[in-house]
Amino acid sequence: MAKMKAVQVPKPGADFEIVEREIPQPGSGHVRIRVQACGVCHSDVITKEGLFPGISYPRVPGHEVAGVIDEVGAGVSGWKKGERVGVGWHGGQDGTCLACRRGDFVNCANVKICGISYDGGYQEFMVAPVEALAHMPESLDAAEAAPLMCAGITTFNALRHAGALPSDLVAVQGIGGLGHLGIQFAKKFGYRVAAIGRGPGNAALAQKLGADVYIDSAATDAAAELQKLGGARAILATAPSGKAMSSLVGGLGANGTLVVIGASEDPIEVPPIQLIMGKKRIQGWSAGIPTDSEDTLRFAEMTGVRPMIEKYPLAKAAEAYARMMSGKAEFRVVLTM
Repeated sequence: MAKMKAVQVPKPGADFEIVEREIPQPGSGHVRIRVQACGVCHSDVITKEGLFPGISYPRVPGHEVAGVIDEVGAGVSGWKKGERVGVGWHGGQDGTCLACRRGDFVNCANVKICGISYDGGYQEFMVAPVEALAHMPESLDAAEAAPLMCAGITTFNALRHAGALPSDLVAVQGIGGLGHLGIQFAKKFGYRVAAIGRGPGNAALAQKLGADVYIDSAATDAAAELQKLGGARAILATAPSGKAMSSLVGGLGANGTLVVIGASEDPIEVPPIQLIMGKKRIQGWSAGIPTDSEDTLRFAEMTGVRPMIEKYPLAKAAEAYARMMSGKAEFRVVLTM
């Protein structure tokens, strides 16, 4: 049997291992993907540290996959060998639970997660169910497309469902792995974009990415600054700090929404009157399903939205993961095959 290289976590909390495995065969309803690139996302810590119940080990992480279908399993229609595809966080659904019967696949009671429920993209070949696949435009570079499968779809999908219309004021809190894409998408959606960061250092980058206004939350009251601009119709909260998010609620305009996509352990604390007056709300948002990924990829292709990336070869996956965890990467780390 032909062999391939894979990077696996042997047990929760253990160091990554580079191993040689047999190239897997796709079962019924599955395809094999020759991985071209895989993003290294902070959510990979879930697999690395065993933070999700029921993960079986050894497990190959990775849910920002860009590649080419290498083989199709029995019963697969609509997908063919040689086709470019991506796989993101949403790795499939059972199709039978109440949420699925309502078409709400993202909330499937038995949702599969790529790199958690089954082996992900830190390997040269992987197998995925067809319901996890997204068509990928030919023109997109694989290394740039990979982060769009998680960071991209999350910011794109959250923004387009936030209730803002072109010319509305939309703020993006945090100029990092999520925020630098959020600013780009928000500008291309036609919003008036306020970028919120800590310190003056990111002002030039924020404006380069498309922000109309930069607000330094370390030097000013960001909520007050947003109110001076008329109040935000939506605030995309990407920085993982409940305290920082809490401080921004006062910057919402009437019917405004704080959309939370940055995961933090500390709570968001808001006086109820702040939500009641002006009918404001706080909403969490997870990534989306493969058709949302396809919308994200097409929009990025059309408008030129691209992630800023640092590339590492598969053999340096541990180094790439450490770079991502350091918080110093600008801004997405990608493994290339």
